[in-house]
Amino acid sequence: MASSPVMGDPFYPPVLGAPEHLTAEQLRASLEITMSGHDGGPVWLFAYGSLIWRPEFPVAEARRARVHGYHRGLYLWSLTHRGTPEMPGLVLGLDRGGSCSGFAYRLPDDDLDANLFALWQREMPYASYRPEWLSCRLDDGSRVRALGFVLERHLPSYAGSLPDSIVQRVFDSAHGHFGSTRDYVEQTASALRSYAMPDFKLEALLARCCRSAIKE
Repeated sequence: MASSPVMGDPFYPPVLGAPEHLTAEQLRASLEITMSGHDGGPVWLFAYGSLIWRPEFPVAEARRARVHGYHRGLYLWSLTHRGTPEMPGLVLGLDRGGSCSGFAYRLPDDDLDANLFALWQREMPYASYRPEWLSCRLDDGSRVRALGFVLERHLPSYAGSLPDSIVQRVFDSAHGHFGSTRDYVEQTASALRSYAMPDFKLEALLARCCRSAIKE
């Protein structure tokens, strides 16, 4: 049975404070440190959330892929993109354990640095993620090292696994510059379903926590 929202729940909205916005110099330094760990050859990126349905950068090749050791979860508070400081939203991140299906994108060599910096500006406005090179198995069984953004568990922005009552309140109320948390999760679940790799945990979360979820 779906949990109902609890008015005045002490855990929502959380008290997070103002996150530190990374400067262009800090973003550049993070990018350079990350790329120093690249072993040469094509640069691959692992997409597990909105990058699947809204990449906003050129892609030379897209392959279905899976990463082991991390799973996709609605574990990151969002104070701008999908919520506000007063009513934080939630977005997806990679957290340790399990596995995650998605896409591996091979980035074109042309304008690579500019495209990577634009990616950092999108994904790393705050230090909520840690860029890592992940072992990624492509749909033909081959492996590549792909750049992925892993959650930083020690930061206040890390929400972790929340009870349905909180998620339902976020779905009902959180809305940021790019829309609502609910729309974001529905678009991600729909994209994964359309590519025949549904995330059943995400689908179940939507079914439990959306008051007006459409029953098929």
